[in-house]
Amino acid sequence: MELCADYNFTCILHCQNDMLALTELTHKPVTVTVMEVPIEKRKAEPKTVVLGQAVVDLLPLMRGQCSFSSTIPLHPFSNSLVRGSFQDLSGKQPMLDVSVSVSEPLLTEAELSASNLLKVTVETAYSLPDSWTLPANSASSCTYTAAMEVPATEKMDQVLVFSEGQLKAGGQREHTCRQKKRPHQARLAPENHFLPGTFFQEEPIDKEDGELTSLKDQEFRNDAEMLMNRVSWDTEMCCLLDAGGATRLRRMITESRLWPLEVMRSLAPVRKSSEASKLLDEEDPQIPFHGVAFVDMGRLLYPGVTRIRGAYSIQPFSEMELFNKTKRSTSVLKTVASQIIACGVSAASSGRGAGRNCIGGKKGAKEPAKEMYAEARTYIMIEITLEKPLVPRTSPEELARRVKELTIRPPSPAGPSRAERAVQDFHKQVGNVVNHVSEQYQELFGSGGQLPDARGHMMAQLMGELKISGRYFTFREQMKHAVVRVAQDTMQQTEPFTDQQDQKAFVSKLYAYLVDEIDLALNEIYSDDTEDDSSEEVQLSSEQLRHFAREAQFTGDYQLAARYYQELVVRHPNEASHRFEWGNLYMLTRDYMKANQCFHDAVSIQQTHRPSLMMCGLVAAMSQHFEQAASFLERATRIEPPSVVAWTLLDPEGGDLDSPEPQAQNIYASSIYAETLQFLLQNNALQMAEKALSHELQISDGGGSVCYLLHRAHLKTLKADYYSAIASLREALLHKDQTLCPLKINVLSMSPGSNKPAETHVMWTCEQNADVWALNGHCHYLAGLFTEARESYERSLNFQLQPSDSHLVLLRLGSICLQEGKFDQAKATYLQACEQSPSCLTWLGLGITCYRLEELCAAEEALTEANHLNNQNAEVWAYLCLICLRSDRQEEADLFYKYAKRFNLQKSSLLEEVRELQDQVHQSHPGSCLGTSSDAGV
Repeated sequence: MELCADYNFTCILHCQNDMLALTELTHKPVTVTVMEVPIEKRKAEPKTVVLGQAVVDLLPLMRGQCSFSSTIPLHPFSNSLVRGSFQDLSGKQPMLDVSVSVSEPLLTEAELSASNLLKVTVETAYSLPDSWTLPANSASSCTYTAAMEVPATEKMDQVLVFSEGQLKAGGQREHTCRQKKRPHQARLAPENHFLPGTFFQEEPIDKEDGELTSLKDQEFRNDAEMLMNRVSWDTEMCCLLDAGGATRLRRMITESRLWPLEVMRSLAPVRKSSEASKLLDEEDPQIPFHGVAFVDMGRLLYPGVTRIRGAYSIQPFSEMELFNKTKRSTSVLKTVASQIIACGVSAASSGRGAGRNCIGGKKGAKEPAKEMYAEARTYIMIEITLEKPLVPRTSPEELARRVKELTIRPPSPAGPSRAERAVQDFHKQVGNVVNHVSEQYQELFGSGGQLPDARGHMMAQLMGELKISGRYFTFREQMKHAVVRVAQDTMQQTEPFTDQQDQKAFVSKLYAYLVDEIDLALNEIYSDDTEDDSSEEVQLSSEQLRHFAREAQFTGDYQLAARYYQELVVRHPNEASHRFEWGNLYMLTRDYMKANQCFHDAVSIQQTHRPSLMMCGLVAAMSQHFEQAASFLERATRIEPPSVVAWTLLDPEGGDLDSPEPQAQNIYASSIYAETLQFLLQNNALQMAEKALSHELQISDGGGSVCYLLHRAHLKTLKADYYSAIASLREALLHKDQTLCPLKINVLSMSPGSNKPAETHVMWTCEQNADVWALNGHCHYLAGLFTEARESYERSLNFQLQPSDSHLVLLRLGSICLQEGKFDQAKATYLQACEQSPSCLTWLGLGITCYRLEELCAAEEALTEANHLNNQNAEVWAYLCLICLRSDRQEEADLFYKYAKRFNLQKSSLLEEVRELQDQVHQSHPGSCLGTSSDAGV
């Protein structure tokens, strides 16, 4: 039988109706102490025994409840006798039934909907300075305090003070599933320190939001969290934000995403004394071992994000640094310190916050070296959560609807109307009649010609055979239906005639119309137009088209590139990637309207095509359409797997990471922006790339890292500022830090068969990186410095890992060798290009080198291959003309010259060379059919 005691005890608490008072209820629970008072007959004062303590959390009242009941455990204090009696209860935990009610809700429905609950958890500080663990006076104990100021209302702040830090020795890790603690533990029984149902969960370091997440940092953290001393708080504090406080929190994060968490180590509490009074009167109390960690709160402005957690480096406190990074001018701990001394009591946290730890030491005592935190690499684990996101996460359905509205595809061409289809059907039937008549004619007369005087007899014989074979009646019936459709749909005559004259007039009009259409149909069938008979059209594969499009884009032939992309889109109308790449071409030519249309078309085809979504967002942002940009970018962040680039572009601060971390962590932060910058450069979003580049410079503390210099060179190259790009590359190659941050090399093969870029992450120095030398070669080539370009290209090709744009490198290296008269080297270079990624330009280059080496047969074969891949290249036709002239094939030479002119041969030197050779051939063959003018027949 269970023992039970009925208390029937009621207590009334008066709660002020203001937000700070309500906030205190969230982290200051009601404690119920059970005492035993024996009934004695003696008049002496009875001895009271405290049996135990229970804790009632009032958080349900903050969520709109007017009443709740709970059964809570009753825990003993440290009294050994009482604790022993608890242990004698056969392992059963004493429980207390408690009911709580309020006369009316503490928050109205509107207030509850607009409010938010902010929770800050300070976990553990690791890798402590030696001075933290070795106090000068070993007889004195130390206390460890952390404090953070957060908004509570539109005009009032609250300081959250974590004052129960405990120094622990190293040797083992903190338990991963340990329980979180309440604040104000001094007045609670030991078992009541813990928050029921709240546990720390193990989380991979690379999934954290803070600093020290790189592979190198992970090794350091593993050692620190296993072997070194640490200070543990494991305490969670709550702050209730009203509507104004939630709005102010969002505004403050937007203005400065870095928020300070201050820490200090002090001696045991100081009682009120003359020394304390002296410190109380000081306007600027000294904070011993004053440090600060800057918590990046920016992710809380991402849609749907309610939690951040990570490790944050502790730095020596500096008011100047505090202002520069957070736009705050006062230390929270200094404000709290005066209140601690004034109170002289333990554990408290009010509207302006008060901690139990008091200031130890005298003013003027020797402060530890300011480098102690940097040398020890001290860091602290912090978690911040919100009950509701500051920026609500749009539902996938709503996002899909918005994106669909923004990317409504223009209606496809309506196609021919009924009238046009009627005429087309009539033309088709005319073609069928021609086929029937031609077949009957072939059966009767064969393909031989007949004398003119026999034509009438032939016509009669042909008509007779058509009727006998039944063909005449077949196509007459087919033509009848076509004529009826023309009369009804084209001539709009759907009603029967009531007047004979009207009928005759219509029939006459219809007859004239049909005769005209028959003439048009016959002209189409027997057209003598042979203008496009230059060469049999070769059906290129989609891989070849994509390869040729990118080649034309890289070589500056944007019109040809657009033609190839258009062909890809026509062949694959439901493939979003082709429209995306077409849009990139228009980004390069600064035709942002066409680029935007291409990206929108890609998204309308495939709403999960993340690159197109991101580019839609960027173009919208460039046009100041920020709501549209946010919709596109937020949609991009919802696609799996998560994208660092998409989240970075969605960053409300535009990626403004005023990172406070040390240089090692800057590399990690820089890598995020380096990846984003790489995406922007690859897709020719130069305006945004300039902004991202400035952020990368800020992260590197204004001292241009190697990554920054390389990205700057790439940007300057795209902007045609080649000499600035050369200067940046020269500085990168001579940079003192030749370890180079991790480069993400996008190997976008230009050979047929490669649809997607192959990504590889490699650690290289500048001088060992083929892409760096290739870029250096491109800059010199475009600046007209061909000797330096050739040297850089040759060096880039000497590495085991070839440059990612080796096709372009080989093309330009071959052209330089041609200009310098190094035909053998040019031939070898073009041969390599033809083997790796054949195109019209590689075969053209090989054909030119063979022609210059007097290898006419090989040259003609190479040029023929080039012509098969692109029969509209004027240079190919010009060199074929030269070969034919030198081979005494004058008719072919004349035809090829005509095509070279038709396709607008631009090279004046080549055109002059052709004309001079034509003159020579004409002089040696006076009867040449070339005519009096070399341009004849064009």
